[in-house]
Amino acid sequence: MGAWSIWHWLVVLVIVMLVFGTKKLRNIGQDLGGAVKDFKDGMNTGAASGTPPASTTATKQVEGQTGNTVEGEARKEQTKS
Repeated sequence: MGAWSIWHWLVVLVIVMLVFGTKKLRNIGQDLGGAVKDFKDGMNTGAASGTPPASTTATKQVEGQTGNTVEGEARKEQTKS
């Protein structure tokens, strides 16, 4: 009972190919591969340029513009006391 043998995986593969078709599976594989490649390129570009992640700069910009964050309000209270 434990692990699945190669025959189990072959049957599953045949059923998946019958349900989805080879063309749709090929398209899904190409889309997934393209997404992974773009992600890697983006990570390499960000690391090479030395810029911080976008979420860090966006948080600082929002805090600087509005000052309505919980941290901003806590800082205001500390300076008042």
